[in-house]
Amino acid sequence: MASTILAETSASISELKRNPMGTVAAGDGFPVAILNHNEPAFYCVPAPAFEALMNRLEDLELNRIADSRTGETVFPVEIDDL
Repeated sequence: MASTILAETSASISELKRNPMGTVAAGDGFPVAILNHNEPAFYCVPAPAFEALMNRLEDLELNRIADSRTGETVFPVEIDDL
């Protein structure tokens, strides 16, 4: 069965076991597809890339919430009420 590999760099599980940090470094800061029998098993994502991904997902969620509130009635708030 053919699979799409969503990374520019790939490595086998054996390579990952042999040299974990070298495998991560091979991606130059981007995810590395880890293959099992030439099929993607998982993606090895460096911490900075994962943090950026999570921040982006949070931004998308906050934008979705803000967009859903467009057109809602806004109640005036006085500074003294805060």
